[in-house]
This record gives sequence, C-alpha cells and structure tokens, in this order.
Amino acid sequence: MPAPRGDQLTNGSHANDPHDSAYESYLTNMERKKKVTQHRRQFSDGSSLDPNRRKHICIATCNRADYSKLGPIMKAIHVDPELELSVIVLGCHLIDDYGSTYRYIEEDGIPIDSRLHTIVRGEDEAAMVESVGLSMVKLPDVLLRLRPDILLVHGDRFDALSLAASAALMNIRIVHIEGGEVSGTIDDMIRHSITKLSHYHVCCTERAHSRLLAMCEDNERILLAGCTSYDRLLTTNTKNWEGVVNKWVGEGSESRNYILALQHPVTTNIRHSIKMFGLMLDALLQFKQRVIILFPNIDAGSKEMTRLIRLKGIETHPLFRTAKHIPIEDFVVLTANAGLMIGNSSAGVREAGAFGTPVVNLGSRQTGRETGENVLHCREADTTQKIFHSLEIQYQRQFPRSFIYGDGHAIPRILKFLKGINLAGETQKKFVFPPMPESQSKDIDHILETQSALAVDLGGTNLRVAIVSAEGEVLDIVSRLSPKSNEERLELILELLKEQSLKAIKLNCRVLGVGVSTGGRVNPTDGLVMHSTDALEGWHEIDLRTPISGFLHLPVWVDNDGNCTALGERKFGSGKNLDNFVCIATGTGCLKTATSFNSRLPGIGGGLVLEGKLIHGSNFCAAELGHIKVSLEGPDCLCGSQGCMEAYCSGAALTREAEKLHADNELIVNGMTLGEDEEVSAKHLIQASNLGNEKAKAVITLGAKAISTGIISLLHTLNPSRIILCGVLGPVYGEMIREYVRTHSLPTAAKVEIIVSDVAEPALLGAASLVLEYATRRTY
Repeated sequence: MPAPRGDQLTNGSHANDPHDSAYESYLTNMERKKKVTQHRRQFSDGSSLDPNRRKHICIATCNRADYSKLGPIMKAIHVDPELELSVIVLGCHLIDDYGSTYRYIEEDGIPIDSRLHTIVRGEDEAAMVESVGLSMVKLPDVLLRLRPDILLVHGDRFDALSLAASAALMNIRIVHIEGGEVSGTIDDMIRHSITKLSHYHVCCTERAHSRLLAMCEDNERILLAGCTSYDRLLTTNTKNWEGVVNKWVGEGSESRNYILALQHPVTTNIRHSIKMFGLMLDALLQFKQRVIILFPNIDAGSKEMTRLIRLKGIETHPLFRTAKHIPIEDFVVLTANAGLMIGNSSAGVREAGAFGTPVVNLGSRQTGRETGENVLHCREADTTQKIFHSLEIQYQRQFPRSFIYGDGHAIPRILKFLKGINLAGETQKKFVFPPMPESQSKDIDHILETQSALAVDLGGTNLRVAIVSAEGEVLDIVSRLSPKSNEERLELILELLKEQSLKAIKLNCRVLGVGVSTGGRVNPTDGLVMHSTDALEGWHEIDLRTPISGFLHLPVWVDNDGNCTALGERKFGSGKNLDNFVCIATGTGCLKTATSFNSRLPGIGGGLVLEGKLIHGSNFCAAELGHIKVSLEGPDCLCGSQGCMEAYCSGAALTREAEKLHADNELIVNGMTLGEDEEVSAKHLIQASNLGNEKAKAVITLGAKAISTGIISLLHTLNPSRIILCGVLGPVYGEMIREYVRTHSLPTAAKVEIIVSDVAEPALLGAASLVLEYATRRTY
C-alpha cells in the first residue's frame, strides 16, 4: 500500500485512484535511487568496508564456452576462506535449445545466486542488440542486491558487454579475463570495448599483454596469467578415452579416427558464414569419416546454420553425431583424441594446441589469434574442394604440443591477483597515455599574433631566410652568400633562423614552423637531402630536419626547390584551386652573376600537382623537368647527358651562348654597354635580342622551342589544365612557348593555359607554404 496522502485514503473514496498507484511507483523509484546512491558512495570511496570481511567476487557466465574458462575460477573462489563468491547465470545457459547448460554449474557444486533470462530469440543482429538492452534492464537490481566488490567478466560476447557497461555505471570494479586478444571479427570491437570499461585485466599471452599496454591500460593492473582452461587441460586424463569417444562419436569409434566440428556465425558477414558452413558440411560428407558436430552459438545466423544441418540430413547420417553441448571434461578428451578439429571456434587455436591436435580453421573469425604449428588456415573457404583438400592435408597428423596460452597455473595467479586488489579509494579509471607535448591554451595573444612561417631558400649562390605571413606577405628577409662547405652552410642556416626568430617576436608573429627549399633530390618524409647538383657541391645525405627542429623546437619541412615553387603557386599564385597543373621554374635573379658555363647557376626545375597532390615519385626524383630529353644529341648538360631541355634554355645555357657570341664580337649592338669589369651573362643575351641582334634572338628562340618540346611531352602524358612558368625567364619565353605549343601539340592538348607567374618569390613562398599548408599534419 502506498503511504496515505492527506485524507484521500481515510474515507476509502479514492482507494482505486490511479494517481495513488503512480505515487506508489514514484516512492519505490525514489527508494531505489537512494539505494543506488548509497551503494555508489560506499563502494567508490572504500568507506563502510569492514577490513576483516571477505572480499566479495561476483562472476557472471553467459554460455558453455565462457564457463569452461570461468568454472575453474568459481571453484577456487568458492573454497577460498578469504573470498566470497556470487554467481550470475544468464544468456544461453538458460535456453533449452542450447542445452540448458546452467545444470552443469549446479552439478559442479557451485551455488547460483541469480538467473537472468536475457536472450531475445531471433538469432539476428536486431535480437543481439535487444538482448544487450534486456540484460542492462535486469542487471542493476541483481547487482544492487548482491553488492559485489568486484565483477569478473570474460571474453568478447555481447552478453559480457552488457555486464561490463552495467557494472561500470554502478562504480563496481571490473576484472576482464582474456582481454588484449585479436580474432578478426566484431568480437574484437566488443572485447576492446570491455577492456576500456574494465579496471583490471587478466590476459593469456605476451602479445595480449602488449596490446593492453598499447591501449593505454595501466601495467600495474594487468596480470599475465595464461588461460584458465589449461589448468584443466593439462591435468585431465585423456588416455582413458574409450567411454567418452564411444558416447559422443558412436560405438566402435577409435582415437584419432574421427573429426570434431564446431563452426559459429560471423556476424559481420552472416551470409558468407552460412555459405561457408554449408561448404564445410559438404566437404565432411565427401570425406567419409566419423564426425561429431556441435551446434553453433546463439549469434545472428545460427538459426540458418542449424537449418542447414537438418536440410543436409546430418542428424540421421550414420557417420555423423550432433550435440547441443558437451561437458568440458568430455570435450577435453574428445579434443585430445580427435584426428582433426575443423571450424572457427577459439578451441581450435587455443585448447587443441595443448595436445597437438591438427586443426583446419575456416574463415576470418580466428585469424588474428596466435596459433601453433597444428593450425592450417583456410581463410577464404569458398569451395568444397578447398576445404576437402585441407582435410586431406591435416587429418590424423600429429604435431608437437604448444603452450602459447598457458602453463597450467593460471588459477593460483588469478586468486592472488584478486586478493591484492585495493578496494579503498576511487573507482575512477585512469589511462596511461604515452608522453606527448602539453596542449597550449588559446588566449588573446594568440589571436592578435600573425601566424607565419620561417622560410629558407638555399641556392648555389645565396642563402635566404624570410618571415612569411599566412597571407603570403614577406615580412622580413635576410640574405647571405651561400658557404662552400656543408658545416658552414648548416651553421649559417641556424644563425639566420635564430636571427629571424627574434625578429618574429618583435613583429608579433607566431611562427608555426620552418620550411626549407633546397636544390637537389630530397626525401621530404625524413627531411633529408639525398644528393644535389654541382650548384651545391657536396650537399649529399644531409639531415636538415633534426638539427633545425632540435635548435628551434619547431616542426620542420624540407623539399626540393622545384617542388616548393609548385607549392607556392598552389597556395599563393596561379595554381590556386587547381587539382592538375605543372609548374616550370626557369631560374632566379642570380642569373646575372654568371661568368661561364660551369658557373653555379640554376637550371630548369619544377613540380607536378596531380589530383590535388604534389608528386614526389617512387624515389623522390619526379619533376626533374630540366632533364627531359628534347634532342638525341645536342649540347652537354650538367647532369652528364646531352640534349636535355635545360642545356638549351636555362640561365646557364644562355650565358654559355652569350659568351660565345661575345668572343666572336657578335653580342654587343647599338644601345648596349658592357662595363670594364662586367662579366657577360644571360641578361646581356636577352638585352641584345630585344635590341634586334638576330643571332641572340635565334639562341633564345631555340631555347623556347626546347622548353616547348618538353611541355608538349608533359601535355600528352599528364594532360594538366595549366602550365605555370616561374622565374626570370618566364616572361622571356612565355609568348613563344604559347605559339609553339599551339601549333605542335594535339588539338585537345593545345587548349592548355600557359601562364607566366606573377609570384615574386616562388621558392621562399613555397618553403613557407610547406609550413602554412601542412602545419597540422606531417605528410603531404
């Protein structure tokens, strides 16, 4: 009866008022919430604990498989004077179609404290989800009544997930058995989810231990005990097999003359697992040996697999026997004496190895687990012939025994571990994350600062370091002559970077990182200059990232100068919003310092952006555009070959031809002057051409044809939407290239846009874009 309210119940006039029933339910719920709160307070902070009382361990078992692992622990706790045992039975244990296996728990003399019917029948995905929900509805009342100190759950079944989630929400400490393993199916997700909900872990193998550590679990709360089933396996007398084998396989059966089959559904691919089960049955029928088949578990798809057993007449076939459940002691004997085990049960990769029993593991359900020599995987299992051939290979073979999963002493270790769990203090779980940089809090200074990058442009003549804003503005730049030795170059780079870092502070710039543009072949993944041209003599196998990053404590990106030019165009120039373009770098202002063909002048470089990605190539040698062959012979190139594009059109090539004309007194024309100490360079050739020198014009025209020929090859190979000409020679060649490409390429390719870049500092901006574009990720 509900408590009286005012005078409503005194005269009986409102005895059946539905509002009274609602109020009674309200009071009941409030009392229940009060108990939950009290329970949480008592068991989350360790208060109200009698130091002399026994530690209360609750073990929940869901099916025949997990009882084979949990049963030995239950028996040991049940007789231990320091521990108190409660047992919850749920799931398939209580279903007759699956053998009503709770009876075996009672036969073992273990009292059952609570039986929960939690399975929603249907054997499909929705039924599994509904079963988890039903379990979580029923479990809180049971856990409130039992009030355990510790809940022990096993494995990777959906029933165990509901147990772990319920206990975690009720601040009950959880010990998870067999975490850290990998099996290759949805079981992995469930198992790892239970791991994250659990406070303590008991694992079976070194690899499982390592995976738990990788999942940020506390090593102090992990016990490497081995598999509890091995405690029973290694002490069971399997030599007296006659009674067990004759009982389950049939009268007259002999040791190693039968097959043990156990196949479960794979819930991530139910249709395929049903088909595989049918193929296995067909192969076993063709193999014509005695077979004992266990029915599958209750996962989605099991109903269809059971129907296949009946459709193929397995239950009435003279060579076949079926079983809903086999007691663990008999199962051990059958496993030890089988000529072969087939299916996808974990027993094949775990328990069978202890006896060297040959196994054919079908499909993906166990392929992630550690196995001994006795296991042959048939991962596809998509034809009867493939499975039949696996049976022929494995049947009656004898393998050495393996003890990957245990040594027979797991139970004593687990009992000691349970007794050592400290019940005082909070139950809030803490994870052990790997060391990582502390996160920076955002404040007004960060908002007011200008995001920027330090950009390094290392050329054969000059070394420049600039502060570049996120908008592409060069805020400050310093330049020095490039030293001759590697040590001096690196020392100068660090010196200029330090100088610019201090300037950045004064300019209220927040430096996000350092980008380095350098000549030569570069491994951008490792920040390594692999080798360079003669322009940077000796610049080979140079690690730039490590010393710069260690010096400034900033992320560092390094790439080839041609690639940087392309990146600069993509972020700040004519390559914006384009997925496919080719950038051709034709040289910088340092051309005017040339004195001879061997002078350290830039050649022709560039970068390729295809499908939105900068192309580096298999060994970082992509986009060496200057070395595209445009002639079978032709002039010598700095690379050692002949007829390369840059041998005709680079600044060095133009300087070479200018020197020849000057030596023959054919360079200087009216309107030109050459100082007494001034050296002839490419700029004089261009000036002479502009003033009507036909021989100078012929040289430049030939250079334009050479670069156009290379461009046509790129158009016909890559089909980019735009060609971008960068550098001081871009305006010189631009119009001639457009005309030549228009008249000498395929009609569709001839429609390509050829644009002369207006980016003033392509290499520096490209180096900056390495930082500004990729500051939140390490690869590009």
